[in-house]
Amino acid sequence: MSSFDKIRTRIAPSPTGFLHLGTARTALYSWAYARHHGGEFVLRIEDTDVARSTQDSVDQIIAAMNWLGLNYDEGPIYQMQRLDRYQAVIDQLIAQGKAYRCYATPEELTEMREAQKARGEKTLYDRRWRPEPGKVLPTPPEGVKPVVRFANPIEGDVTWDDVVKGPITINNREIDDLIIARTDGVPTYNFAVVVDDWDMRISHVFRGDEHVNNTPWQINIFNALGAPLPSFGHLPIILGDDGLKLSKRRGAVSVMDYAANGYLPEGMLNYLARLGWSHGDDELFSAEQMISWFDGTHLSKSPAQWDPAKLDWVNGHYVKQIEEGRLAALVVEQLAAKGIAVTAAQVQPKVGLFKDRCATVAALAEWLLMYFAPVTPSSDELAAHVTDAVRPALAALAERLAGVTDWTKANIQQALKETLTAAGLKMPQLAVPVRVLVCGRAQTPSLDAVLEHFEQKKVLERLQSL
Repeated sequence: MSSFDKIRTRIAPSPTGFLHLGTARTALYSWAYARHHGGEFVLRIEDTDVARSTQDSVDQIIAAMNWLGLNYDEGPIYQMQRLDRYQAVIDQLIAQGKAYRCYATPEELTEMREAQKARGEKTLYDRRWRPEPGKVLPTPPEGVKPVVRFANPIEGDVTWDDVVKGPITINNREIDDLIIARTDGVPTYNFAVVVDDWDMRISHVFRGDEHVNNTPWQINIFNALGAPLPSFGHLPIILGDDGLKLSKRRGAVSVMDYAANGYLPEGMLNYLARLGWSHGDDELFSAEQMISWFDGTHLSKSPAQWDPAKLDWVNGHYVKQIEEGRLAALVVEQLAAKGIAVTAAQVQPKVGLFKDRCATVAALAEWLLMYFAPVTPSSDELAAHVTDAVRPALAALAERLAGVTDWTKANIQQALKETLTAAGLKMPQLAVPVRVLVCGRAQTPSLDAVLEHFEQKKVLERLQSL
């Protein structure tokens, strides 16, 4: 591991919104890589965008990490609590001639860029305030607060072997002297991230490939500081089901939105893992299995496509698999969000009957809603199924069910059979209208099993409601 004594990875979200799915996938890969190698995983909050950072966003990020089960060994570490450290490093770079103060005004920089465009040149800072041998700098103008710029190497290439993309080379002439501290002294992203990764001994950096163009600057700053270089792995973007990049501004891409909508952390982690990584043909696997397999290989270089149907399939697998007591507790939360107060003891006997039909806990809660809240059959289903021809049989069934003293599946089934025989009907002719009246829908699992979980009184009230 060269200069590093152990594998250390990090996730460093900006608290300007929720933890979105792309960052969650990056966090998962970083976490799994550290765990695979017996290393450590760090949570850092990059909150130097003071105007847009909020405590609510911090809280949501931490809640999402906890929900996903991505436990971190250090953190959360906040950049705004490290300003003195950044300033000390900036002072060091200035003293060494590796950074300098720039007094160019926004107007001057605009004029510079316009002139470069007119000449057909790439718009780069012209280094007018960069100290060089034999160069006479202007007198700093009064009333202008300077930024600090990094004295980027002018010649040569920056090359690194990307964990995902392979070798990448960018010439230093393609990049300029970036600002590393604003006029208020707050460091910029590309500088603070280097100091943080250096101080926190980060050995491997996984992040989105929108950061590829930042990497040459960061490598040059690492080198200027004499700091060990981490390995970089830039992950392709995730495309939405419309083919456009997932983003905070498009669609429900908050991790906690999915939690609220009844997805399980096991399902989300399993699905996110496969959005850019594979282990043979395995589609369904636990977090423990992923840790054992995730060695940094088999990461895709191509964008992944978000597929809601595939997510539902994966999540449905875990809805069927998890312990029913936990599933019941999650259903209670879903029903509480609808204003329905029930207990897990009321819910748990029913979940096994419906869970195989459900991709999410929210869908399961929708099924169970009929037991705890009034149902309103649609007028179309009432007209189609609760006809004058079947009403006498419904009345007869209600009478037989009223006489059942032991409310069990077997006794309910017996009442149904006796009613069918007396009325000369087949089971669907009676079962479907019963479902519509009692359950509010025409399709359910086996009718006797469904009715067994109702209070007898409620079944009779709904059968006699028309």
